[in-house]
Amino acid sequence: KSLSRSSVRSRMSLKPPKAYNSLQKGALIWDPKPLQVKKIFEALKKGLNEYLEAHQAELDYLSGRHKDTKRNSRLVSFFHVKYLNKQIRSVERYIRKLEFHISKVEELYEAYCIQCRLRDGATNMKHAFSLSPSTKASRESLVELYKNFQECTEDMCFIEGALEVHLGEFHVKMKGLVGFARLCPGDQYEVFVRLGRQKWRLRGKIETDDSQTWDEEEKIFIPNLHEKFEIKVTELRGLATILVGVVTCDSINFFTTKPQAIIVDITELGTIKLQLEVLW
Repeated sequence: KSLSRSSVRSRMSLKPPKAYNSLQKGALIWDPKPLQVKKIFEALKKGLNEYLEAHQAELDYLSGRHKDTKRNSRLVSFFHVKYLNKQIRSVERYIRKLEFHISKVEELYEAYCIQCRLRDGATNMKHAFSLSPSTKASRESLVELYKNFQECTEDMCFIEGALEVHLGEFHVKMKGLVGFARLCPGDQYEVFVRLGRQKWRLRGKIETDDSQTWDEEEKIFIPNLHEKFEIKVTELRGLATILVGVVTCDSINFFTTKPQAIIVDITELGTIKLQLEVLW
């Protein structure tokens, strides 16, 4: 058990990032969520592989162009060849960076799974000991098992924090409200988007030509393993505010190379929808 736990610390940076100091040993520990972490890991790995494939295709294209310039060297300027070489080196560096990123994520998740299995084993043994007659030896074993369970829990939370550092960023763009007859010129709305502790509050107005103006158009969110996007829309009428609706949106589908158009029903009947665009 101690060997497995020390390997977790050695595989990762021994000091957790500043943003996750609360995950150090001895800090307050919450309950890890292995199923949610598995879903995020699979989505993240798929998205990273998409980026890797796209850049590999770009490298193949540039390499092909480079070969063509060599065959037709008399017709190609020196500066064009130099520019191609620079592009190829840049893409190669980015590919190596992506490959390292993928290997790091896989390493973290492998360590997480080991601690999860050890934690489950400690839980099963605790249950078995609790069913047997109480003796001094069994009580000592239960204390040791509880200690192992707590240490595995700490390690899992530590790894969750380390994994979150590798999730990248979500660039969320406001595309506007869709409401057909529900949206009238002069109407004013406030949209509040929350992801964990991150918040985005923006106000918009329906213009006379049915266009919409918003005081902000884009916000960057840092993905979170456990939190979903919470979206709240209210209508502003003078000093009064009227709640239009509140919805939650999972972020698992956002780990992809292409911008994702998100249209969510704000009202139960779908008479008012909110349209966003998310780029990872």
